[in-house]
Amino acid sequence: MHDLIDKLKAEAGLTDEQAKKAIETIKNYVIEKFPMLEGAVGNLFGNS
Repeated sequence: MHDLIDKLKAEAGLTDEQAKKAIETIKNYVIEKFPMLEGAVGNLFGNS
């Protein structure tokens, strides 16, 4: 997860807070659209 945050910060110019919010938004979107993947998404992005 930290690797993805670092990549977003470096490549997209996001702050730490913005990168975390972007990941949380994507995670929630995927779970909303594909609820059967909730466990896998939680494992990939971290359960919070």
